[in-house]
Amino acid sequence: MLRVVGAGLGRTGTASLKGALEQLLGGRCYHMLEVFERPADVSVWHAAVRGDAVGLDALLEGYSACVDWPAAAFWSELAEANPDALVLLSTRASASDWWRSMERTIIPAVQSAVPADQPLLLAHRTMVREMFEKRFTPGWGDPHEAMAAYERHNEAVRDAVPAERLLAWRPGNDWDPLCAALGVPVPQAPFPHENTTADFRSRQGLDGAA
Repeated sequence: MLRVVGAGLGRTGTASLKGALEQLLGGRCYHMLEVFERPADVSVWHAAVRGDAVGLDALLEGYSACVDWPAAAFWSELAEANPDALVLLSTRASASDWWRSMERTIIPAVQSAVPADQPLLLAHRTMVREMFEKRFTPGWGDPHEAMAAYERHNEAVRDAVPAERLLAWRPGNDWDPLCAALGVPVPQAPFPHENTTADFRSRQGLDGAA
């Protein structure tokens, strides 16, 4: 069973949260990075995006937490299936801050062409695009539509989750709110800071992109 269900969208510090939650919970945290390491998961998420009945609990078996897309697109279903889990809503200071990160990282990566000799990457990109269209907004590449959808998503989480079960977190909050919500001591180690815009662009080969 999941102890934390991440409802925050990508580019809200989710890679850092993955590292932090793994330290605090002593178990693995599912993130989009896991999908790259487990290519068989792509077809399962794609089926879920299309509305097919899939066993997300089985897919996430062995994980203590999940953050980031694609799991965040199914936060409601996962929260219902794990009623004792904390719902973690990670956000940026503003929708425009979030979009500035998105337009330099995820948006160009998802929109870029995939070489014909990389079918696994093509399947992954296709799943992500359809997830954005069906579980976020059809206008995910447009700044105004995407920012409006970001605000709607966050408000929907706040409206649906009881206050005692919801933790709102932003990059820079670091350990204290997480540890308080989980009832665990604050580690002596520095809070992890992972997957910066520069890190993402380098990993995706976007350094020369506009």
